[in-house]
Amino acid sequence: MDAGIDEPALIAILRGVTPQACCEIGDALYGAGFRTIEVPLNSPEPLRSIERLAQRFGDCLVGAGTVLDAAQVRSIHAAGGRLIVAPNFDPAVVTASLELGMVVVPGVATPTEAFAAIGLGASRLKLFPAEAIAPPVVRAWRSVLPEGIALFPVGGITPDRMGAYLEAGANGFGLGSALYRAGDAAAAVGERALRFVAAWQALHGRFVA
Repeated sequence: MDAGIDEPALIAILRGVTPQACCEIGDALYGAGFRTIEVPLNSPEPLRSIERLAQRFGDCLVGAGTVLDAAQVRSIHAAGGRLIVAPNFDPAVVTASLELGMVVVPGVATPTEAFAAIGLGASRLKLFPAEAIAPPVVRAWRSVLPEGIALFPVGGITPDRMGAYLEAGANGFGLGSALYRAGDAAAAVGERALRFVAAWQALHGRFVA
């Protein structure tokens, strides 16, 4: 795929985006090579944004973040979303997502939560907040987690911080305020997106199998 990004290695988190701005921001991200977009549910009219993004970018994985219950999962699916990202591990959210054939990335902060999510069928885990889960911790988790489980640190990730996490065994990242802040112009978001893509490309061959 474009820019050498392995879906969904870089997840664009558009917290605060509006339905009016989402497609322009999406265009900037798409042009930089992003193919995974998350609209947190505490954004204005998030389901409308998800619907518009899913319709415009049919080859992208579009969905929601800050998903807290199974009813929200069903609403996101009805809006055309295929991605569910949660700040926590809730068995009902994981189960509902998988039953609907959606990609689910539950948030975990301990090995106990990680193994519980894996036990329900989750194959991608959001390490949140990443500020509290440093690269040495990721390395320790990687030594005990089953092969094939993808780890996505989220929180405080910048292009300069990606290398240490990838070397420790992370597979990708959720990118929040360092990529997009509510009200940002699309051009500024595109420039930041290109910097993340350049960092990913430089590091991908060194640390990601």
